Amino acid sequence: MVYVRTTPPRPVEMTAVFPELAPLARPAIRLHPRPGSPSTGESSVGGPLLWPAEEPWPHCEGEHLDSGFRRSPADVRLSRRRLARLHHDPHGPEFTPEEEAIREQNAARLAKRLDTGPPRPAECPTPMLPVAQLYLRDIPLLRPPGEADLLQVLWCPYDHAPDWKPATAVFWRSAASVVDVLATPPEPYEANYPGYVPEPCLLAPEAVTEYPNSLDLSPEMRRAVGDWSRWQTAGVDVDCSYAEYPGEFYDGNLADAPGWKVGGWPPWGRTDPYRRYCTVCDAQMAPLLTIASFEWDGGERRGWAPYEDQAAAYAAGHRAGQDPAQPTKVEVGSTDNMQLYVCPTSPEHPHTDLIQ
Repeated sequence: MVYVRTTPPRPVEMTAVFPELAPLARPAIRLHPRPGSPSTGESSVGGPLLWPAEEPWPHCEGEHLDSGFRRSPADVRLSRRRLARLHHDPHGPEFTPEEEAIREQNAARLAKRLDTGPPRPAECPTPMLPVAQLYLRDIPLLRPPGEADLLQVLWCPYDHAPDWKPATAVFWRSAASVVDVLATPPEPYEANYPGYVPEPCLLAPEAVTEYPNSLDLSPEMRRAVGDWSRWQTAGVDVDCSYAEYPGEFYDGNLADAPGWKVGGWPPWGRTDPYRRYCTVCDAQMAPLLTIASFEWDGGERRGWAPYEDQAAAYAAGHRAGQDPAQPTKVEVGSTDNMQLYVCPTSPEHPHTDLIQ
């Protein structure tokens, strides 16, 4: 299935009001994940990976923090499907035959684990879960090393000290080099949190231009953006309710785009800008992938919702688990973003990540 998502034009032409911002423009690609059934040959979030059968599946061997959550990824997905089905058919059966079969499989798997001994706080090593698979043909903004044309991102579905976030793994590979694909990757027995189990989604990549969050601006430029008279002089149509805080209008409507994306500017706000440096060559690292809890929020950033999703975005309310702004069902931090960074000169150097 091919579908399109289109970000509405920004309410203000930035360079007309602040021409000095023009050199700070950065390309980004909004991924626009939407629930679907991706194959290993497609770019996806939470979908199956084009993983070589002869290559060991990545496992996390780090120390896990225990949240007390005791559900398998398969059980999390089953619950989501049930909620969606009952949302559309409130009078349907409590469990369909297919759902009953999955429940039985989950119960048998859990019983087999318990037969091996008492439950542990977290299994280790833990098979990692697919987070994203991005083909260069779909995301030309990627800058892979060598002949690689495929980026694969996985994470461990447990929190890790000291930042209470999933441990991530990044792999670059040439798709043509994968002859035999691993048919049934291992899955962890449990997830630390349902938000760490991505729902399979297809993508509708869209190229956009971003400007930095006000926290990334120089002090002089930050003062200019916060000067209401600059906006008035330019004659732009900005709601006068922003007169006391025009910087909020800039950050909410004009700077970095929300949602899953490649490249662009970081979505600061939880902390001040925190520069990351490559542990091998000391180069300042560049944003690679933003893993977002939401594609937009219910406030001013709802204006970033694509044309095709406007009706859903502005609907009065949504049932639990059916928010159109959270198609991947991923949730990191306190509904924050996880940003992956790579070395701009050598993408094969170790990556780093940050909850923001």
